[in-house]
Amino acid sequence: MSRDLDQQIDDNSLREYAYNFDFQMHEYFIATFQHYGLSGRALELGAHKGDFTEKLLPYFDSLVAVEGAANVARQLYERFEHQNVNVISSYFESLSFEAEFDVIFLMHTLEHIEDSVGLLKNIKQWLAPGGRLFLACPNANAASRQIAVQMGLIDFNSAVTEGEALHGHFKTYSLDTLQNEAKLAGFQIEDQGGIFFKPLANFQIDKAMELGVIDKDFLDGCFSLGKKYPDLCSSIYLVCSKG
Repeated sequence: MSRDLDQQIDDNSLREYAYNFDFQMHEYFIATFQHYGLSGRALELGAHKGDFTEKLLPYFDSLVAVEGAANVARQLYERFEHQNVNVISSYFESLSFEAEFDVIFLMHTLEHIEDSVGLLKNIKQWLAPGGRLFLACPNANAASRQIAVQMGLIDFNSAVTEGEALHGHFKTYSLDTLQNEAKLAGFQIEDQGGIFFKPLANFQIDKAMELGVIDKDFLDGCFSLGKKYPDLCSSIYLVCSKG
């Protein structure tokens, strides 16, 4: 493993990566997946500082949260020290679990993995019988991204921009490429779609919210519209089982 994730975070400490909108999306992730029945023993891969972890806590008997950056994992441990969360500081490639998880979350993380199919094959082995993988990635075809392409800011929809590369992205998924990797790993795809119709870039949504140009009702409307236009959404998702 040649990547130093802590160094990567330090190198990008002055570069905006996570916006308020990213944290608002967590609510819409839960709303998309909760009707599948979120319960039992869960694994979250790529927990970062635990904002999504916090939203998962009410649903599960136990939760394992994995973070590859050691300094961030320490913060994660301190945050959940007195709650039912087992924090593991490890690169995914070094992990080993029995087939014990009812639910595994891989949210906006697969694009950071060079051997993405290899990781998905391991995840399949970690699922308990009847378990599900909830997988979400940023969408190459999001409306805001396609607008940026037309403006000449991004070369093509699935390009990895300089900023994305500096933050460890290896690829930018569309729904078909995400489906293909899940199938190559041996998963059965139970459901798929998009989360949150995205007319503006993240920083533009934050600014519009700050100025009162848009509000939570507007965001909820974009979430509802995303069910009609999944290919134009901020995120794409798969619900996978072992088959």
